[in-house]
Amino acid sequence: MRTLTPRILLAAFALGLAACSAPRPLPKYQTPIARTRIQSVRTTAYTHTEDDHTQYSNRNALGTRLQYGRINSAAADWSRWPAGTVFRIQETGEIFQVDDYGWALAGTNTIDLYKPSRSAMNAWGVKHVTIENLQWGDPHRSLAILRQRSKYRHIRRMLDGMEGRRAELERPVETASPVAIATPAMEPVSVAPPIARVEPPAPRQPKITGRAGVVVTSAQRVAPNPFFANTPPR
Repeated sequence: MRTLTPRILLAAFALGLAACSAPRPLPKYQTPIARTRIQSVRTTAYTHTEDDHTQYSNRNALGTRLQYGRINSAAADWSRWPAGTVFRIQETGEIFQVDDYGWALAGTNTIDLYKPSRSAMNAWGVKHVTIENLQWGDPHRSLAILRQRSKYRHIRRMLDGMEGRRAELERPVETASPVAIATPAMEPVSVAPPIARVEPPAPRQPKITGRAGVVVTSAQRVAPNPFFANTPPR
């Protein structure tokens, strides 16, 4: 067997050290998809026990607990889906709220769905689904949070995306209808199924059934939104 000389060993060590110190590459940039009520997106899944998430335990980027149940946490590029965005997956009926982000998501059209275990995460894998946006998040509050963490490259990419799409993000977009959304603190979000409204009958007239509409509580218009309160650095 050939014996390695000290010079060869030193060179190999230097190459290994350089590889370890090389900056982590950001994902390939994707042109943002149109900001509409119905979107076709690529989804992946993550859980809090993954190696790259253990340092955050079961907390999201807002410092609150990751949600799983009636409302589920989701991670995304906030320049495409601002924090607080609520959407329903049409194929499964599950409802998610964007309260997290990730290195591999910055500059992409992928949404990462939180799952409570590795088995559930692996079972989901990668799926292309149709989502129905029930409520858009607040880009101004999302921008304020990201600016506090601008030393990270994936955060700067999201910041650049938000600055470049400021006018589009501030433009009102139709949300799902009919649906009732009540969000006093944005945690959790109560999304009710469509309910038909029945108007009282006029004298000697048959009962008239009204058309279901969107009911949005006034709490949604109160600023600042408690959903973003006490957000620690990340």
